[in-house]
Amino acid sequence: MNEGPGQRENGAAGGYAPGLVVDRTGQAEAFDAIGKRYDEAFPHKEGQIAAVQRLLAELPAQARVLDVGCGTGLPTCGQLADAGHRVTGVDLSAGMLELARTHVPGAEFLHRDLASLRAEGPGGLGRFDGVTCFFTLLMLPREEIPHALRLIRSLLVPGGHFALSMVEADLDDAGIPFLGHTLRVSGYLREELRRVVSEAGFEITGEDDYAYAPASTDAPPEYQLFLNCRRD
Repeated sequence: MNEGPGQRENGAAGGYAPGLVVDRTGQAEAFDAIGKRYDEAFPHKEGQIAAVQRLLAELPAQARVLDVGCGTGLPTCGQLADAGHRVTGVDLSAGMLELARTHVPGAEFLHRDLASLRAEGPGGLGRFDGVTCFFTLLMLPREEIPHALRLIRSLLVPGGHFALSMVEADLDDAGIPFLGHTLRVSGYLREELRRVVSEAGFEITGEDDYAYAPASTDAPPEYQLFLNCRRD
């Protein structure tokens, strides 16, 4: 839940709609300040762990895997690295990345804006066998989410696998209190989420949901939706 595009015209840089200008620098500053309190407030991540287990069952040995919005690196980057995969984590929060490098020293962590990610060209990351994106798309306005999904698809090899999660909510760029800060978040009801993901070029191969009440936070209880997908 730690990634959002910074202020940029995204058409040339990251594959977003031409002329779309977004300022999400406040999101990164909030997560820099939250730091290690994030894992303390959200200690139970069974849905995320289970989605990665399903992903691991589909990946080849020593796969390249990208975690978009990796946060502190836990649990996802650690889970992937422990399984012997080559892991790259990206996040907009420098503070979260500092924690991630400590938690998962065997992974590579990059300070990147989601909108700037690309497979080829200057700064290109190449293509990956798998991509994870847990609670990261929440940080985007709805008009950006289809573009972000297509960008993620472009980072996958043909037939590559994708695991993502969202909170089920009918919201578009709404301000919510979060660990003493205000974050702007978006969400979908599950049928709409399925449609948006499918239209971005993914086949949904698995789905789960979890009721979740965060610990030690003023965030309300939520339904978390997890989708496992394959690039078609």
